[in-house]
Amino acid sequence: MILNPNNGSSLEKQLVRTVKHHMNNKLFVGNLSFNTTENDLQDAFAAHGTVVEANLVMDRTTSRSRGFGFVTMSSDEEASKAVEAMSGKSIDGRALTVNIARPREERSSGGGERRQYSGGQGRY
Repeated sequence: MILNPNNGSSLEKQLVRTVKHHMNNKLFVGNLSFNTTENDLQDAFAAHGTVVEANLVMDRTTSRSRGFGFVTMSSDEEASKAVEAMSGKSIDGRALTVNIARPREERSSGGGERRQYSGGQGRY
């Protein structure tokens, strides 16, 4: 559902402002060392503005870092400054990839078609 901030309740308007606020100040941080912690991210990005949140993405089965995470800055301007300052900067011996995060893509809930091996001629 798409909300129009000009029409609707104050709750809808607040929701739209909140979503817009978090659109350009969340950063994707890639090429992280598996040794990098959320505190390391927080400290590195805090030099360029107020860090609202720093999260590493963890593998569900191994509980190990997947080598990327997200940092949310308090404003779009601070996020832009952090991208410029931190892109290519080395943390734990790895040159970081830093970009404005894109919205998560919708994924189907069914998981798609399952194929079973039919045997014989190497077909599924």
